[in-house]
Amino acid sequence: MIIGVEIRGIPGSFHKKHEDSTMRTSLLNAAASEIKKVNESYFGSYSSYGIHREMLSDKARMEAYSQAILNNPSLLRGSIVMDVGCGTGILSLFAAKAGASRVFAIEASEKITAVATQIAKDNGFFFDENSNHNGQATGVISVVHGMVEELDKSLQIQDHSVDVLLSEWMGYCFLYESMLSWVLLARDKWLKPGGAILPDTATMFVAGFDRGGTSLPFWENVYGFNMSSVGKELVADASQAPSIDVVDSSDIVTTSAVLQNFDLVTMKLKDMDFTSLVELEPKPAPEPAWCYGVVMWFETGFASRFCKEMPTVLSTSPYTPKTHWSQTILTFKEPLAISFKAPGNYGSSAAGGWPSPALKILLRISIARAEQHRAIDISLETTAVGHDGRKHRLPAQIFNLN
Repeated sequence: MIIGVEIRGIPGSFHKKHEDSTMRTSLLNAAASEIKKVNESYFGSYSSYGIHREMLSDKARMEAYSQAILNNPSLLRGSIVMDVGCGTGILSLFAAKAGASRVFAIEASEKITAVATQIAKDNGFFFDENSNHNGQATGVISVVHGMVEELDKSLQIQDHSVDVLLSEWMGYCFLYESMLSWVLLARDKWLKPGGAILPDTATMFVAGFDRGGTSLPFWENVYGFNMSSVGKELVADASQAPSIDVVDSSDIVTTSAVLQNFDLVTMKLKDMDFTSLVELEPKPAPEPAWCYGVVMWFETGFASRFCKEMPTVLSTSPYTPKTHWSQTILTFKEPLAISFKAPGNYGSSAAGGWPSPALKILLRISIARAEQHRAIDISLETTAVGHDGRKHRLPAQIFNLN
């Protein structure tokens, strides 16, 4: 076919448009197929009881949610509740115990849907319309299998009729797994105007860590033998990919800074992608320190606008007891010397080198949903600023969390 030449009375441009349309359809089908595969793998992983035990054993997680649900009776009593990604149904059970009149527990894993249903039955909270008492169905929890965007046919509930939307959707680095998009979709479709979301706020933080946050100390002395070459290789590898691990608070060598705030009541899907500029300063210390990278964590809030009797916070900070989320570690390509005090002489080295420690570290961090479904991309741009104003910019780094 020659574009622009009429063939049998049909313009060549028609064929071009048809080809473009066919290609777009093919690409969309391929993308949908890939998303389906990722979802099947993701929900398949949640069919393992081990991951549910890990979450249920997370004391900080469980105490925050139980306090928010059980200790705010004015919010839960008599409410219609939706639990997005219910898992074993623990949040739904809390809501039922708190006096909710109806609980819709949404779960995408077929196996775990059956498990949550049985648990609701075993605890006397399962909604059974065929078993009634004085003409009323017994129990309050209905467990519904499916993904939020596909629930129109299986979920017998009117739009904008839910009083309280519950979910424990947070992933590593807060946004990994992208379950937040389901919460926002459920909010926009089913939550009443002025309805409550638990949790309703979230904040991401960042701080710098020293060599104790790397694998170097372990490998420098293994039963008296020096294996530091392994540690150095692992640190170099860590500058290519994010690590999920626990950083001890004693290894934090800078101030902490807010990376991003989220309001779950008003945020949009596009707000999951953001860029933030932050400034870190060395903690006061008698000696200079070396900053090997930055650690990120998050807090989610059950704020007083909804939890009037007992607001609470769930923190994954290095300064609080560890959680199953740990923290997310981004390692620099080269460590930076930092000092709260100005050195006696600056020397000729770049800011952040020795003997020219940095007075502050400027970060430009971007987090965005990756091309691969449920993954996120993180870009890190780092600039050391010396006491004399000189700047040293490290090579930009791209991390993929998948």
